[in-house]
Amino acid sequence: MMGRALFFVLGVLVGAVAVFFYVTINHNVSIVPTAGTPSQPVQAPRVLAPPSVAPAPLPPPKSTPVPTQTPAQVTPAPQNAAPAMPAANLLLPVQGIQLSELVDTFNQTRGSTRIHEALDIMAPRGREVVAVADGKIAKLFNSKQGGLTVYQFDPTERWTYYYAHLDRYAEGIAEGKVLKRGELVGYVGSTGNANADAPHLHFAIFELGPEKRWWEGKPINPYPLLRGVPQTAAGK
Repeated sequence: MMGRALFFVLGVLVGAVAVFFYVTINHNVSIVPTAGTPSQPVQAPRVLAPPSVAPAPLPPPKSTPVPTQTPAQVTPAPQNAAPAMPAANLLLPVQGIQLSELVDTFNQTRGSTRIHEALDIMAPRGREVVAVADGKIAKLFNSKQGGLTVYQFDPTERWTYYYAHLDRYAEGIAEGKVLKRGELVGYVGSTGNANADAPHLHFAIFELGPEKRWWEGKPINPYPLLRGVPQTAAGK
């Protein structure tokens, strides 16, 4: 009986060993025994994901250049622009004439095509002609058209006051003499090309150029400047 039991135990052990090797070979399982712990399969090392890389910052937007401000362009004045008006309070140059008697003759024609560009003040022969403003006598002239004439500059020498067709000059009148507003210049007549039956004062205003030529300038209509101004000098 003892022999049979021993034989049975040996058979069981041999069978267990055979089963162990069969499982080990067919499944390729490596068992690493450690002291005091059950055998466990060796795990493959875990591969770590690479750290995330933050995207590179975008370059700052380019600033839009501010356009350079160009200087304002100055529009040139038209060539035919009207000259500025004299600042003086002009006096009516012929004594005893009412403002209501004045007639605007500035744009009337003389001859076939010539524009008058002056004011004719009709008055009896010998009527006093006075200075319309302060200023120096630039020229006394006797011309074929204007007869006895006086060219008077204002104090700034920007304007010329022109008196023509005089019958005669006042006493003491001379070139370079400084006249006061209302001072006697001469007397109404019809010298030059004026009609002897229609004595009058031919009165004109010119804006002088930089050359200060007494015989030329830009004509200005005296009519609106004389309307409404006093007819006599202060104190008369």
